[in-house]
Amino acid sequence: MNGFFRFAAAAALLFSANVARAAGPVVFQISSAGTTTPQAGPLGGDAITSVELDDALAGQEDENGLDADAAGEGRTTLNRTIAKGPGAGSSAPASARAKSNPELKLSFDGVNLHDQRFANNGNQFTVEPPDQALCVGNGFVVESVNDVLRIFDTSGNALTGPVDLNTFYGYPPAIDRTKTPLRFGPSITDPVCYFDADTQRFFHVVLTLDRAVPTSQALAGSNHLDIAVSNTANPLGSWTVFKLPVQNDGTQGTPDHGCFLRRLTGHGPCLGDYPHIGADANAIFLTTNEFSLFGSGFFGSQIYAISKRQLAAGSATVNVALFNTGDDVVSPIFGFTVWPASSPAGIYNTDNRGTEFLLSSDAVFFDTGTSNELAVWSVTNTSSMDSASPAPVLSVKLVEVTPYGVPPRSVQKPGSTPLRDCVALADCFASVGASSRRDNPIAAMDSNDSRMQQVTYANGKLWGALDTAVSIGGVNKAGIAYFVLNPNSGVIFAQGVLGVANNNLSYPSLAVTPSGRGVLAFTLVGDDHFPSAGYVGVDAKIGAGDLHVAAAGAGPQDGFTGYLPLVANRRPRWGDYGAAAADGNSIWISSEYIAQTCTLAQYRTSGASFGTCGGTRAPLGNWATRISKVTP
Repeated sequence: MNGFFRFAAAAALLFSANVARAAGPVVFQISSAGTTTPQAGPLGGDAITSVELDDALAGQEDENGLDADAAGEGRTTLNRTIAKGPGAGSSAPASARAKSNPELKLSFDGVNLHDQRFANNGNQFTVEPPDQALCVGNGFVVESVNDVLRIFDTSGNALTGPVDLNTFYGYPPAIDRTKTPLRFGPSITDPVCYFDADTQRFFHVVLTLDRAVPTSQALAGSNHLDIAVSNTANPLGSWTVFKLPVQNDGTQGTPDHGCFLRRLTGHGPCLGDYPHIGADANAIFLTTNEFSLFGSGFFGSQIYAISKRQLAAGSATVNVALFNTGDDVVSPIFGFTVWPASSPAGIYNTDNRGTEFLLSSDAVFFDTGTSNELAVWSVTNTSSMDSASPAPVLSVKLVEVTPYGVPPRSVQKPGSTPLRDCVALADCFASVGASSRRDNPIAAMDSNDSRMQQVTYANGKLWGALDTAVSIGGVNKAGIAYFVLNPNSGVIFAQGVLGVANNNLSYPSLAVTPSGRGVLAFTLVGDDHFPSAGYVGVDAKIGAGDLHVAAAGAGPQDGFTGYLPLVANRRPRWGDYGAAAADGNSIWISSEYIAQTCTLAQYRTSGASFGTCGGTRAPLGNWATRISKVTP
């Protein structure tokens, strides 16, 4: 049955009794596509130009978060949602805030929007949100965002400058501002990364959307997950790149999932949105949310199992097995953001000839925007991924948990917003052709949609967290729900809801040490806090501890996605995910926060520094990231 038409029926099915299904995947191979090394180009370029935003990713959203006219213009809207809501908040006491941070061993700023926009001599777009990736191992910390990466040592020293992802993956610049007419490389988004202790390799993955022609921002339709694998345990050296096509329209050897070109008409390419990474002993797992690229329709999460040893060896061909949760022959449960688990120190589940666990939530399928169940997925027989005939097996069951729901947006504490002030002045943004708008409030930030966030399998338990609505003193705010469970029996070891009175918590990321000590990172923002990087400890016996602030925000989020007429619809982007990684007995965390503030007068400094406030932000945004080491 076609995934688009299964959507309505799926909601009813999700609250049925626990079910399981074994089904064979689509099996194929991908090939290596050359090698690369992380080479940082110079920072530079004009501060503001007439082309700052990637039009291909700036579609006009309809009520379903889709773009009805995208096909004719070769553009799409990324990071889509199918959520209703917000849902009703679960009543909870305010989480206690710690008075000190004895567990915080190191904290420093990672990459920010200034690094992103001015990498590769300024041949980059302005991008929101950062979509943060983090992987740690062998004495190195690799952080990546939309659309750069940077490598540090574990003392926080930068070993490279910002490396733009178009160059890293061997493509032309995102936008070549030296050419007339302008030239555009592929559109790259949603980076993720993972250090595999078993193979001693770093894995870095992005979603890449090909352009129709180099002189236009219009998209061709083909899109792929580009997988870069370090050839040693040193990420400063060479990496081998593989390309996994995910348009699933019958081209380039992909299956045909029946995606639409426009609203329910015409055959078109699918989009492999929101990729995420996990691993077991035998395979790297990549998952996506599949939408029509140019039209309407959600077609279920895709689960790609890829031979880990073949990737690590840089093999000429690599086995891939694809499960489509939008196909009721493959899965009786409709998956949305099915997040694969990572395991610390290479300690995997070896039952059933190798098992990988995954988690997903389902509140997005209901008009109430709430649910009290999670789907626990398992892929078994992963040891077959190296064989001539890979035969992994997918099954799924439902587990009852504490209710959770789609959160409201995160209201910010007032402060200096020079971009917002500039947009209100007739002369301030004349250089980019924007008309003034005085009706922009301080942006209430996106709080996600209760989709599952980072998942870990550690100490025999499955750990996960998601954004939820929480009611404290009768006031609905964005909070976090966390879960620690037995993936085989469904027994809950610990669960709970985190919230702070008059404030919001969003975009959790959770990692766990081999002994079972977890750290959950997030953004804290509200009446009392500018967007700040926070965290709590999580234990399978006692649950979550006190809330810590690793780095306090300096001012409000002040980015283009929150202001008319810079966007057609105000949706102040934040997240769309943070990251956390275990390294021995410590947890490394990374979250988006705001590291700077400045006045309109400082923002309007003339010349090449216009809008950068002394190099602390970009003209159209001011996000930053914070990397911290916590020893629970």
